[in-house]
Amino acid sequence: MSKKGKILVAMSGGIDSSIAALMLHEEGYEVIGMTMKTWDYQSSGSSKRETGCCSLDSINDARMLAVNAGFPHYILDIRGEFKEHIINNFVDEYLSGRTPNPCVLCNTHIKWESLLKRADQLGCEYIATGHYAKIRQENNRYVVSKGIDDTKDQSYVLWGLTQESLSRTIFPLGSYKKSDIRDIALKSGYSELAKKSESYDICFIPDNDYRAFLKNKVEGLEEKVNGGNFVHTNGTILGKHKGYPFYTVGQRKGLEIALGKPLYVTEIIPETNTVVLGSKEDLEKQEMTVINFNLIKYADLNQGNNFLTKIRYKDPGTMASVRQEDNKLKILFSKRVKGVAPGQSAVFYEDDDIVGGGFIERTRV
Repeated sequence: MSKKGKILVAMSGGIDSSIAALMLHEEGYEVIGMTMKTWDYQSSGSSKRETGCCSLDSINDARMLAVNAGFPHYILDIRGEFKEHIINNFVDEYLSGRTPNPCVLCNTHIKWESLLKRADQLGCEYIATGHYAKIRQENNRYVVSKGIDDTKDQSYVLWGLTQESLSRTIFPLGSYKKSDIRDIALKSGYSELAKKSESYDICFIPDNDYRAFLKNKVEGLEEKVNGGNFVHTNGTILGKHKGYPFYTVGQRKGLEIALGKPLYVTEIIPETNTVVLGSKEDLEKQEMTVINFNLIKYADLNQGNNFLTKIRYKDPGTMASVRQEDNKLKILFSKRVKGVAPGQSAVFYEDDDIVGGGFIERTRV
């Protein structure tokens, strides 16, 4: 029995999770690797070759690394859970006029829950992933903070993790830069691993064409929603569109309507199959409401505070007043911000620490 303890490591077959597993193994943990099979690209209707974390090649890469390093590896088939919680939600969100955030849901409701369940079955005290983030205990709370590599920080997608989950989680890569991890792979004799490219697509939409995915998943969708109105923010009907689920707030390109000046999608109204268009200024909001939130650093925000608020992964963030009102958070930005998209995550930071996060509510304007 290892003095460090027994740990279950999520291994996608990529460089980050592979090096995380090797690090923990070398530190003296009793490592068990686990690769989760979440999706078959054949069922997405995609023409792209199967690659990424769910491919057979990636599963084999993870298994071979574990065998070479001398620790056990298992494959966990969670395609049923993934379809129920992630795929169905993804479709439902677009049909409800929102832009879904599947990676956050997957982390919270699929990966961590599945890992912790199997960790208990295998007698593991801890779980670990290759996320670039940090975790510490402070004031009887487990706090997630940004990784030191600003270009790779993944704290944004971790806001939904509970205190119970965080109490058993280790992030080995939080104090490293991506270049450090590639160097470690090379020095450890894993040159092919160091050369692996990274995918930024949603894992179940490898060609990044979510519209084709929706059409494949919802029978007759195109016929049902085709021909709704493009409407200007002033109420003027501008033309016909191909169906409200095929547009997102902030979209400018691909509208296929000539108006003589750039217009953006500012609102989606599924009840009337309406897509509202406006100027860049019409995209700017100073207030929003956040629902289904989870707090990490503090147990509550009843007093209200000012936090750096990010409304998408690559958003540098804007200072905002965050006030908790029952089961919602009321957000007032210090200035108008562009691209507040219902369904996306809003994440609040105090310095490098995640205060909490939630989903942006769809409200009529």
